[in-house]
Amino acid sequence: MANSRFEYVKQYERMDRLLPETYIVIRIDGKGFHKFTKKHEFEKPNDLRCLSLMNAAARVVMSEFTDIVLAYGDSDEYSFVWSKSTELYERRENKLVSHVCSLFTSAFVFNWPQYFEIPLLSLPSFDGRAVLYPNLSVLRDYLNWRQVDCHINNLYNTTFWALIQKGGLTNTKAEEYLKGTISSQKHEILFSQFHINYNNEREIYKKGSIWVREPEDVSAPSKNQKYSTKQKRKMGLRLLHVSIIDNEFWNSRPYLTILLN
Repeated sequence: MANSRFEYVKQYERMDRLLPETYIVIRIDGKGFHKFTKKHEFEKPNDLRCLSLMNAAARVVMSEFTDIVLAYGDSDEYSFVWSKSTELYERRENKLVSHVCSLFTSAFVFNWPQYFEIPLLSLPSFDGRAVLYPNLSVLRDYLNWRQVDCHINNLYNTTFWALIQKGGLTNTKAEEYLKGTISSQKHEILFSQFHINYNNEREIYKKGSIWVREPEDVSAPSKNQKYSTKQKRKMGLRLLHVSIIDNEFWNSRPYLTILLN
């Protein structure tokens, strides 16, 4: 690049390098999605079309960035978990967040016609943030938190919309009816009043969606094994709707720990 007397302005740029040897989670959230879902007449309490579209957009992001090991999505949010050793963009926060957010948004718009018959009536947008976690234990607690939040919200929403759609209550009356209720009471309301067994609801609604990068050989890797970028790019991406809280998820996928380091 040619030098010029104007290049001094570069000194005003902020170097926002994220701390090394920490797990990076980039979490994106829908901006103003309540209005967006209302305008496009989303099904309540869950719209499988939108969840599938979110998953498709997340796959595009993971296909682009091989240092993303797994991703967790629920409703209008997605969390992308990066390898601790990633040096992409020199770990510059703005570069990582802006690229993930813009790619996810463009993939959401591009793939919209595959999941919805109506055209987009307004522009969807997502904001993003980067959060650092010091070790695998805290990272797992973050993912556990998001999945627990998914369950709590879905149980509430399933009961809330049953009271409206099947019970004939208004939104305000349904909110008042559920105020102060605990999980077991919501289960009872669904079953006794509407013959809905919450345990039989789709797993994607109750547990959210998990994308994992999966090598061809999923047998236990050696502790010293490393995967090259070329190997990562050849790995498959698998979509799961299971409990990420249970140790079984991690014990049955020892390669995830290797990929995350």
